[in-house]
Amino acid sequence: MPLPLDLKGRADERVLRQLAAALLFEGIVDARESVDDGLVTFLWSLGGRDFRCRGAIGPFGRIRPAPGSVQMQEDGSWREASLAQLVSGLPGSGIARGKLLGELKQTIAFCEWNERHLPQRPRRTMSFAELEGALGEGHPYHPCYKARTGFSLADHAAYGPETGNAFQLVWLAVARKHLRQVFPGGDEHAFWQAELGDETWSHLRAQLQEFFASFEDFGLVPLHPWQWRELSETLLSGWIAAGEAHCLGPAGDRYTATQSVRSLLNRDRPLAASLKLPLNIVNTSSRRTLEPHSVCTAPVISRWIAEIVASDPAFDERYPLTILQEYAGIIADGDGPLAGQVAAIWRQSAQATLADGEAAIPFNALMMVETDGRPFADDWIRRFGLMPWINRLIEIAVLPVWHLLVHHGLAVEAHGQNMLLVHRDGWPVRLILRDFHESIEFSPGFLREPEKAPGFPLLNPLYRDAEPDQFYWTDNLDSLRELVMDTLFVYNLSEISHLLEHCYDLPEVLFWQRVEGVLAAYATEHAAAERQALLGHDQPRILTESLMTRKLLALKPEYHHTVPNAFAADMLQRRRKS
Repeated sequence: MPLPLDLKGRADERVLRQLAAALLFEGIVDARESVDDGLVTFLWSLGGRDFRCRGAIGPFGRIRPAPGSVQMQEDGSWREASLAQLVSGLPGSGIARGKLLGELKQTIAFCEWNERHLPQRPRRTMSFAELEGALGEGHPYHPCYKARTGFSLADHAAYGPETGNAFQLVWLAVARKHLRQVFPGGDEHAFWQAELGDETWSHLRAQLQEFFASFEDFGLVPLHPWQWRELSETLLSGWIAAGEAHCLGPAGDRYTATQSVRSLLNRDRPLAASLKLPLNIVNTSSRRTLEPHSVCTAPVISRWIAEIVASDPAFDERYPLTILQEYAGIIADGDGPLAGQVAAIWRQSAQATLADGEAAIPFNALMMVETDGRPFADDWIRRFGLMPWINRLIEIAVLPVWHLLVHHGLAVEAHGQNMLLVHRDGWPVRLILRDFHESIEFSPGFLREPEKAPGFPLLNPLYRDAEPDQFYWTDNLDSLRELVMDTLFVYNLSEISHLLEHCYDLPEVLFWQRVEGVLAAYATEHAAAERQALLGHDQPRILTESLMTRKLLALKPEYHHTVPNAFAADMLQRRRKS
C-alpha cells in the first residue's frame, strides 16, 4: 500500500530516496543538473564521494527521484548509495548526524516489521477509525516518517497505529497546585461524568480513596500507557513518593492510535471525544510532547475558529467546513520539569459530525496506491469522471481554507493528516479541519473581525510580552501565506497532483492551472483581489519550511528556503503556451 513511486518491500530504498529529495529540495547539497529525455540528473559531492540520482522537478520545485536511482560512485563505478555514507557527509554536528541516521534506520526497521507481520488489507471499504490506523505510509516528504524514537519493536507492535491494538489509558491523580485545566462550562464534575460514564467515574473516585485522598485536593490526568511507563520511575517518581501524585491504574474506554500516534480514537464509543496525549518520542521533525502553553489555550482557539465558521453563511453554502473543536485541556507542571509531558486535549469526534450517507477519510488517503495497484480513489474517479471529480476535490479542499485566510485573516495548518474529506459514495461534499492548538496564525491588522479574537494576554502570562511569530500572531503577512501554502499546496496537494500524473497521465501543470483558476475566481467573486494580493500568493518565489535543515542544524525553531511558485504569473503563462 505505497506512495506512487515506492518499491514493494524496499523501505530502505524509499528512505534513501526521500532523504536525497529533501537534501536537493532544501539546497543542503549543491547539485549540478543536466536534462536528458525529460528527466533531470542531479550530481553532487559529499565527504569526498560523488552521488547522483535521476528524477523530475515538480510544482514548487519538489524533487522526485526515480526509484533505484540514488547512487554513489565507488571504485570507478556507480552502485546504490549507502545511507550511512550519504549521512556522514552532511552538515551539522556529529551528534545531529548520528541521531538522523538512527531515526532513518528505525524508520526502515518499523516498516520492515510491518511488512513481515501485518497482512495487507484492502482499505477502500474500511471505516474511518480503521483507515486512520491503516494509513501506514507516513509522511510523503520527510525521510524519518516512522522513526518513533523511544519506541522499541514491542512498543511499535503495542501502540503503533498500524496494528490497531486497543488499550486503556492510565489515570493519574495530581495535586491541584500542579494543575492547569479548562473544562466546557467550567464544571469539572459534570465534565468527568459525561466523558467517563458513571462506572469509570465511580471507579476512579474509589481508587483515589484508597490513598486517603479526595477530588477536592487532586485532579485527574489521563496518560498514554507508554508515557506512564517512561515517567513513573523518573520525572514522576518524586511526586509519587511525596504523595503529590497517585497512579489510579488503567481504567475506562479503550483507545486506538491514529496515524499521528499520539492522537487516540475511542474504540468503545466512536462518537465520544478523541484524545491527544503527549508522547516523549521523536517522529519526523519533532518530539511529540505538547506545547505547555497551548493545552489550556486550545479550547479558546478552536471555539474562536468554530464561531467564525458558524457566523459566515459561506461556510454552509459555498465552502462547506466543519471544525473539530478541542474543547477541554489539562496540564500538570506546565512550567516545570514535566512541562508538556503530562497533559491531555479533548477533541470532538469526526464520526459524530457525519450525516446519513456521509463518510470521512483522512485526506492523505488520496495520495496512496492500494494493493491492487490502483489509487485509493480510483473507483470514485471512474464513477464520476477524472476532471469532474478533480474539480470538485479542489473546490472542497482548497476554498474553505482559502476563505479562512483571505476573507477572515486566519491561517491554519492544512496538511494531509489535519484535513478530513467527507464524501457521499466518493463525491466530495465537505471538509473537516482539526488540530489547531499549536498551528494557527493571524495578523491582528489583517483579521476581518479583530475584536472577536481571543484576549491572549489574559490566557497565559507567556503571551503578555511575547514577540510576533513567537506564538500565534505575526506582523508579517508572508507568515500567513507560508503556513497555508506550505501545508495545503507544497507538501499536500502536490502529492495528489503527482499521483494523478503518475496514474492517470494528467500533467501536473493542468492540475495547478485549475487550482490557480479557482483562486482567481474566488478573488473575483468576493472582490478580494486586494486582500489576496497582500498575501503575495503569486510572487515568483516563496518561502517554505526546511524540515531536513532543521533536523541537521537544530539551532532555531524553524528554517526556510525559497522555491519557485506554481502560481507565479510568468510560470503559469509559460505553461499555458507549452
